[in-house]
Amino acid sequence: MGVGAGSCDDRGAMPDLYVCSLEDMPRQVRATGASHLLSVLSPESLPQTPPELRPENHLRIGCHDLVAPCAGAVLPGEEHVRRIIEFASRWERAAPMLVHCYAGVSRSSAAALLVACAQERGRERDLALRLRAAAPHAQPNSRLIALGDAALDCGGALIAAVEAMGSGLWLERAPLVRFPLARGGPDSPAT
Repeated sequence: MGVGAGSCDDRGAMPDLYVCSLEDMPRQVRATGASHLLSVLSPESLPQTPPELRPENHLRIGCHDLVAPCAGAVLPGEEHVRRIIEFASRWERAAPMLVHCYAGVSRSSAAALLVACAQERGRERDLALRLRAAAPHAQPNSRLIALGDAALDCGGALIAAVEAMGSGLWLERAPLVRFPLARGGPDSPAT
């Protein structure tokens, strides 16, 4: 179930993640009141930082939506995942984070799940189920998930959680998705 633009009545009050497409990103930065932006796109498509954000609060990850090497393309790698996890650890959750890729389906849902798992360690299955409930179309990039599982020392739990989500519904471009996290922050008990 997506959240339409302008429907965030408590703008800035939620520590949630939002996921959208590149096309919707500029509008959704404003609509969600996001303080942090994570762009995961092909290197030639990475956007400039929106004027509403401080440059240090915008992480730009340049990789293609691949799970295996392809000539002339940038495969998601360990360095990309390390940077996402470090960015997640700097997010204080005073305001939302917006994560986007080109379509808002694969790289962005994987990156959002990595951010959520970095914030709420040990809750991989719960987080994957929350992502699926919020985004029936989500199809997290399996390479980013596998690399994130290793980097976060999940012992296969993140991979299993994403596999348990099953396939997502096909959409060319996804609507804005609110991916709720625990209200109290990273150390909150499971909800």
